[in-house]
Amino acid sequence: MAIVESVEKIPLQDPPEEEFCAADLTWTKFGNAEHHDEVALIPYDRVDAFIIGECSNVECPTRFHIERGRKRTIGSLKEYKDDEYLEYRLYWCSFGPENYGEGGGILPSRRYRLNTRNRAARPQSMRGCTCHFVVKRLYTRPSLALIIYNERRHINKSGFICHGPLDRDAIGPGAKKIPYICNEIQQQTMSMIYLGIPEENILEKHIEGIQRYCGSDAKVSSLAYQYVHKLGMIIKRSTHELDLDDQASIRMWIERNRKSVFFHQDTSESDPFILGIQTEWQLQQMIRFGHRSVVAADSTFGVKRLKYPLFTLLVFDSRQHALPVAWVITRSFAKPDVSKWLKALISRARIVEPGWKVSGFLIDDAAVEIDLLRQDLLLLRRKCSNIEVQREIFKRLGTIVYSIWGGINTSVSLEQFMLDFVDQTAFMEYFKVSWLPKLEMWLSTMRNFPLASQEASGALEAYHVKLKAKLFDDSHLGALQRVDWLVHKLTTELHSSYWLDRYADESDSFQNVKEKYIATTSWHRALQIPDYAVTLDDKDNLFAKVVSQKDSSLIHLVWNPGSEFAFCDCSWSMQGNLCKHVIKVNMICENLKGYQPSMSFRSFEEVLMDLQRKPVDDSFALDLSLAWTHQMLDQIQKLVELNNSTDIGTVVNNMPLKWVSKKGRTYIGKPSSSLAVPHGSSNTKRVVVHKKNRKRKRLSRLR
Repeated sequence: MAIVESVEKIPLQDPPEEEFCAADLTWTKFGNAEHHDEVALIPYDRVDAFIIGECSNVECPTRFHIERGRKRTIGSLKEYKDDEYLEYRLYWCSFGPENYGEGGGILPSRRYRLNTRNRAARPQSMRGCTCHFVVKRLYTRPSLALIIYNERRHINKSGFICHGPLDRDAIGPGAKKIPYICNEIQQQTMSMIYLGIPEENILEKHIEGIQRYCGSDAKVSSLAYQYVHKLGMIIKRSTHELDLDDQASIRMWIERNRKSVFFHQDTSESDPFILGIQTEWQLQQMIRFGHRSVVAADSTFGVKRLKYPLFTLLVFDSRQHALPVAWVITRSFAKPDVSKWLKALISRARIVEPGWKVSGFLIDDAAVEIDLLRQDLLLLRRKCSNIEVQREIFKRLGTIVYSIWGGINTSVSLEQFMLDFVDQTAFMEYFKVSWLPKLEMWLSTMRNFPLASQEASGALEAYHVKLKAKLFDDSHLGALQRVDWLVHKLTTELHSSYWLDRYADESDSFQNVKEKYIATTSWHRALQIPDYAVTLDDKDNLFAKVVSQKDSSLIHLVWNPGSEFAFCDCSWSMQGNLCKHVIKVNMICENLKGYQPSMSFRSFEEVLMDLQRKPVDDSFALDLSLAWTHQMLDQIQKLVELNNSTDIGTVVNNMPLKWVSKKGRTYIGKPSSSLAVPHGSSNTKRVVVHKKNRKRKRLSRLR
């Protein structure tokens, strides 16, 4: 085969199949006599179809993950070759590149009998597979992708097949009959075991998973039962105490789980203890849901009960549920210390996705503190049995908070508030000691920064509820002062719970898990309440009635409707939580006259008004402010239209057309004026128009 030295001479290929693989392409040697690679040129919009086809290899079924990636912007290079990249991604088989076999080398051959009673567990994923390829989105022709296949065979460094049905040297008798594909089946099985699902159900799902890659067989079922049973025993017998000394134990855990630790700083005279934990799955979710979106930072958990407080970073998934993507265990929240681990976390994400960025951070702002105030006030109901006094306290506090946007002097309002409720001794003593010294600071913060919505607050509250259920069980109270115990609970039970929730939702399996996951937030539970179940007080807007959906004879009263300071008489609200009845009532009130908008909307409105008031003359700043405002308004309108639409096709059809030239030429060293595929190459194969399947397949599920 002749060696080609120019991308222009590589034929463009577009197989008609919906999914295609390397066997469906004709590969060309590209480079020079000293160094050349096997390459193929395909349309960039068909890269996903190629990756899906490669994952469906019958001999070595697998998945590919992005090992490295880089990006450039058009115009960033003054001089360039025709094979320079606009986007560069290195895809590696998920059975590599690391090898978790014995000694880190090749998997040992089992051609002789072993003592099976004390056999080491078989590595489930990392087998040292060297199969990998590069996808370059060409700088000169962004509509095309150059695929460079560095190693097409699924072999290890010694040249042996290391996974799949043809892996003859797998550890354990008969292991080659059960190809444990990458990490998904093992994670699914482990998650079900950690969550206490019966072994019969775990075995059924486990066999269903492995039968996707090998047929139904009695031998397979027998070995699968042994695997599930032994894995269950290993998990039940595992302990968080790797050493009696907590510090020594956590160091041992870090050495064993390097890939799940993105930052570690041991305690010293000048530096505090910091441990940043993020599994590979969490990293994938952070890149997927955090890119150009909002990341929430929660730093208020376990301050009094745990040895080290827990700081959690969360993203909002496809259902707007809070999903933990990183945990940081430390006592220090000083800016220099936070900057250390935050930079390490962002760098880790950008190694995989260079263009990854966050649109905004949702931090522990004043809205969170008001939720804590609501909880403390509700706990004082036992000392103040007068419902009218409780209602008035909530209403007056809400008035004080809302006054920050009305130009009212909050100091005068606070003084009058304390005079009016001076007879509520227990509450006022607590209020003066715990809240009055910092209330002005929090009101100023609320005035100057955007506030979170009730949906986001409900999602974060759901995370707190699950976290408390996992950590503050009475049987674990003696271990709260050990860091290794906290790490063990986070990376096993809590991580498994969220993994199974997302898997059940995306794969439409485990219907009970999926339904429970969807209903974990008060916001989603409120959406299940019909509008006719809510009745408002027509006279003074003092309360609203919500009919229970489980028992129609039960009616809940919501006082101060249409406000974040509303509270309900249901048991969930009595515990200091944001209940579905309050959210549902506020949803109805936001469209009615006589009710004020939510604090998050008022905050957003204030930001826009400040942007409008910023230009003081007819200068360029005015043009820039108008451009920002219109751009923001356009994005908001599209987002609202997409959320309210039941048919995405209607939204797409209403989008403006983007016209491109059908023909264009690209020369080396000269930027192209068109992004279209060039014509006229004698070696270019005829582009076949393929019929797209309406069933959408998402590449994100393969990563």
